[in-house]
Amino acid sequence: MPDFETRLREVQTRMQSACAKVGRPMDAVALMAVSKGQPPDAIAAAVRAGVTLFGESKVQEAKAKISLCPASAHWTMIGHLQSNKCRDAVFFFEGIHSVDSLKLAQELNKWADKRGKTIPILIEVNVAGEASKDGYVPGSLQRELAELNRLRRLELHGLMTVPPWSPDPERSRGTFRQLRQLKEECEQILGAPMPQLSMGMSGDFEVGIEEGATMVRLGTILFGPRRSSRDVSAKPREGTAGEAEHI
Repeated sequence: MPDFETRLREVQTRMQSACAKVGRPMDAVALMAVSKGQPPDAIAAAVRAGVTLFGESKVQEAKAKISLCPASAHWTMIGHLQSNKCRDAVFFFEGIHSVDSLKLAQELNKWADKRGKTIPILIEVNVAGEASKDGYVPGSLQRELAELNRLRRLELHGLMTVPPWSPDPERSRGTFRQLRQLKEECEQILGAPMPQLSMGMSGDFEVGIEEGATMVRLGTILFGPRRSSRDVSAKPREGTAGEAEHI
């Protein structure tokens, strides 16, 4: 089985080709490694290969392993976040990319204010209106955008989406295109740029890049089959973040 560095090089080559196809520079698209289910040794291997941006889906899992991982890793919440986890999310993560309601944003703002911290956020949009997915539906976001933008501890950086699953990556193109158009509408409402579009995962990231993604979220294609996240009992490695402050 290829090691992480080999898989990363293959992904970077494909990202480069997708960028070249639409005349975009490679550095216009950030790679976020989705580390859900990956233990600290896998994170350390990714950092050694040059990856520093990691996305986690569960607060409890992140709490258990962040202190065991290299200090140079940067952590973002990308999974569904419950209001009762906002306190921990504000402490452990540098950004929240799955804000799916004004109520959640207000709770995050409250805890960020208590900590004197400003949090970059992306708004999750359920472009296809799937009942099984979280996120704003287009229309409701525009109505609440001004209120979201008034939350002084949250920086509104852009939008993210998860398209309906399909084995054909081309089926995601319409969803990605709609998200880009929605971002442009939101920028007109705010009169300010929203520079980030997080769209594209292991099965469709090239289409996401072609449609304007500034960030792709890649898990299995980088790490291989998901490993258990329960093995976080080892002592922190030299040069890791150390024990988290009690909150």
